Amino acid sequence: MASISSTPLLNSTSLSPLRFPNFSSPSPFAGSCRFSHRNLGPSLSPAVNRSGGAIMAAASMQGVVTEAMSLIQTASPTWKSAVANNVLIFVLGSPLLVTGLSASGIAAAFLLGTLTWRAYGSAGFLLVAAYFVLGTAATKVKMSEKEAQGVAEKKKGRRGPRSVIGSSAAGCVCAFLSIYQVGGSAFSQLFRLGFVSSFCTKVSDTVSSEIGKAYGKTTYLATTFKIVPRGTEGAMSVEGTLAGLLASFFLASVGCFLGQITPPEAAVCVLASQIANLGESIIGASFQDKEGFKWLNNDVVNVINISLGSIVAILMQQFILQNWVK
Repeated sequence: MASISSTPLLNSTSLSPLRFPNFSSPSPFAGSCRFSHRNLGPSLSPAVNRSGGAIMAAASMQGVVTEAMSLIQTASPTWKSAVANNVLIFVLGSPLLVTGLSASGIAAAFLLGTLTWRAYGSAGFLLVAAYFVLGTAATKVKMSEKEAQGVAEKKKGRRGPRSVIGSSAAGCVCAFLSIYQVGGSAFSQLFRLGFVSSFCTKVSDTVSSEIGKAYGKTTYLATTFKIVPRGTEGAMSVEGTLAGLLASFFLASVGCFLGQITPPEAAVCVLASQIANLGESIIGASFQDKEGFKWLNNDVVNVINISLGSIVAILMQQFILQNWVK
């Protein structure tokens, strides 16, 4: 049996000591080891360029998103934050907007929304949004029956820019006066009250008209109380009047909940809206579609109506509510 030798396999004296390279001295390959896409060959260079461009685009997009989020979260409304918030809301809410507005009507509503946000922030915007939803819903009630009777709004109730402006002119004036602090802080709340009252007036007018045309059993002319067909200018019905009163009360309550007005001011808005709507019915019955008043169309009457609602509310606050609180 072979014996195992005890002689070591490796002779330690035959091994030379390990030597590590001196990294402090310049390497002869230093120049050729620099990383450059030019050294990677023509086939890889475009890929690197595209990758770098994608990274830069992503960084730029991240900057835009960050700026947009900071604008949306801005405590005090600015023109930039107003535009940013409206772009976001109008994009997300476009399926609802197209049911009640034409394309040009949406553009007009965007301007209204931006102005409202700049003046009164998210609370003012939500008030106008509540008006739009309620008014659109009332317009769609029994649409096919109203179309058959010839009393429905044109284009399935999708309103254009003239209707948007006619419905919001008084509110826009109040918003502008608030933004530029006309009259100072003493008038600030008065303009806010006028703003809320204008939309309470308009939602009451829209709902009373649309519900009256859908469910009104008997319609009376506001000036003579003569029975007239549904949809007659200046006509009123019990069903429509009650529905309009409830709509005004609802929107005034929304304004109160959002902190735009106080509970006594909410009551003022409801009362002012009914006075304004009665005045509009009298104007419609007396002058609209009459000889010499062809210029007095629905849009002009709407401006008169909501302006009257704003003015009456402000006057009531100054001469009645203020003295009553004292």
